[in-house]
Amino acid sequence: MHGFPVLGNSGSSRTVGRPGTRRAAAAAVTLAVALGLAACGTSGPAGSAGDASSKGLTMWALTDQTILKQSVDAYNKDHPDQKITLRLFANDDYKQKLRVAFGANQAPDLFFNWGGGALNDYVKAGKVDALTDAQVDTKRFTPSVLKSATFGGKVYGVPANGLAPVVLFYNKKVLKDAGVEPPKTYEDLLAAVQKLKADGVTPISLAANSKWPTLMYLEYLLDRVGGSQVFDKIASGDGSAWKDPAVTRANARLQELAKAGAFGDNASSVNYDQGASTALLYTGKAGMELMGTWEYANLVKAAPDFAKKDLGYVAFPSLPGGKGDPKNIVGNPSNFLSLNAAGQNKQAALTYLKNYVMNSSQVDAYLAAGSVPPVNGLEPKLAAVTSSDKGWLTFVYGLVQNAPSFQLSWDQALPSDQADPLLTNVDKSFLRQIRPEAFGTNMSEAAK
Repeated sequence: MHGFPVLGNSGSSRTVGRPGTRRAAAAAVTLAVALGLAACGTSGPAGSAGDASSKGLTMWALTDQTILKQSVDAYNKDHPDQKITLRLFANDDYKQKLRVAFGANQAPDLFFNWGGGALNDYVKAGKVDALTDAQVDTKRFTPSVLKSATFGGKVYGVPANGLAPVVLFYNKKVLKDAGVEPPKTYEDLLAAVQKLKADGVTPISLAANSKWPTLMYLEYLLDRVGGSQVFDKIASGDGSAWKDPAVTRANARLQELAKAGAFGDNASSVNYDQGASTALLYTGKAGMELMGTWEYANLVKAAPDFAKKDLGYVAFPSLPGGKGDPKNIVGNPSNFLSLNAAGQNKQAALTYLKNYVMNSSQVDAYLAAGSVPPVNGLEPKLAAVTSSDKGWLTFVYGLVQNAPSFQLSWDQALPSDQADPLLTNVDKSFLRQIRPEAFGTNMSEAAK
């Protein structure tokens, strides 16, 4: 069975979905080993479901989930005799302790996760309960988001924070000075690269040293070239689909951009966590940046005047002649809360999931924090927003609502033992160290 990936930051209440170290190398511990820890005498962390009071329940999440914590406080106020004990972890502590706890049969009643391949590993091991519409009102959630926690036609997680699609941010002043319009097509993007280069700025800021920002380009390019069905087939477990001609053509486009100088000369020395790629955009040294919606909050915090005056954003350009729908998006649909199949307090857990997660007050809290919650029917609330975030919130909501496909980031959608080879080969393709067709060949081998 496949190992669990390193889980990571989802950002502050305003930076939902931020990867932090989430996209680091996959953990070597396999599911079989993790679930065998109990037999080796490993005890679970204190405060886990195994030693919780029969009257209460436990939930684990990351330290930065401020709005999630507020929902737990609201539930506890209404249910003083059946409170949730919430334990918050730093990224590395969390991913390690969750594996150990499941292995020792002492996992919490509810646990925070990213959906995709890692959650499916728990599901396959029989560790997670499916959730029905009657239990948690699944119909209120954006369908394309719920897909990331749906396996075999059953839902195994409730969306627990804001939407984080990947969008193309741009500096209005830099583009205007270079005579460039925000690109609508791939050809527009290539033309913009040449004009911005001629104007003496880096066309697109890219933290290639972190590797996962480069992956975003390949995700979009494959979708635009071959349609969402190509990666859907890969994610379903068909490793041979990596050899689809669309994968080769997408890598050829990535290399074309790099060869054209789209990312400047120093992208491989830029690390995202240091904020360098973000700074290039707001200081006017770069014209554009492809990044998840958490970047909006980073820009507002680092350069509020820029964010109000010169920050623009558009969907990733279309590719005329490609099979992909230009309305398709990629990124992080949401994080999820899932129900431990061995939990002793399932009814209380379901009450919390149905009535306190993404209820009206929590939706308001996310909107106030500049993040769009993954629920349907937000139009009235968006219309009532009076802050400078209104245009941004409306843009993100429309992007997701109109997307036929919202593809989970590949390093989360795939089994975790493929994450390292994926990021390594993305970087090699970007650097043109391998031919476009070699990417698919290498990944098909990694998937065996």
